[in-house]
Amino acid sequence: MSTAQTGSFTDDDLRRILREGAGSDESVDLDGDILDSTFEELGYDSLALLETGSRIEREYQITLEDDAVSGVRTPRELIDLVQQRLAARPS
Repeated sequence: MSTAQTGSFTDDDLRRILREGAGSDESVDLDGDILDSTFEELGYDSLALLETGSRIEREYQITLEDDAVSGVRTPRELIDLVQQRLAARPS
């Protein structure tokens, strides 16, 4: 059972979506401790972040407002945002 089916979202889920969607800068190790690095440091611009948000919306069947996604600076903040939306989703 995937985490999308169980209603959870982890740092591993985010890493997978980042790799699948926007790709990754070869010089950035997404397997390392990235939670508090900024997306800019990881090589992801605002457009890549919005694409990542769209992929999360489709896979997890939640709504992430563009302003909310644009406002996150780190993977930890994005994970927290997604977890909040998942918790608010009707059962």
